[in-house]
Amino acid sequence: QVQLVESGGGLVQAGGSLRLSCAASGSILGINAGTWYRQAPGKERGLVAKITSSGNTNYADSVKGRFTISRDNTKNTVYLQMNNLKPEDTGVYYCNANLLRDSSGRVLEYSYWGQGTQVTVSS
Repeated sequence: QVQLVESGGGLVQAGGSLRLSCAASGSILGINAGTWYRQAPGKERGLVAKITSSGNTNYADSVKGRFTISRDNTKNTVYLQMNNLKPEDTGVYYCNANLLRDSSGRVLEYSYWGQGTQVTVSS
């Protein structure tokens, strides 16, 4: 069974740091692009950071200079290092990844979502 599992969320004071992990498991060949989204209470889910297969990254303006997305292809894992956290960073963080799978000899790409991990930043 292919799945994405997020971890690393929690409660932290403003100015603190957290590192989120998004690990892909199951019968996969690797991860293409990986993206972190955030959904704050009462708001729509929005993109936080994205990393491509070649390592190119882009960030939401609100997190530039504070968050860093990275990947470890040997572990099929995407990370989000969050520094200098602010109360407005509070929300459920979701990982989305395009996973490469073998389908009768062809490499196909499928999009998966993780279950989400709660990040709460207190002032």
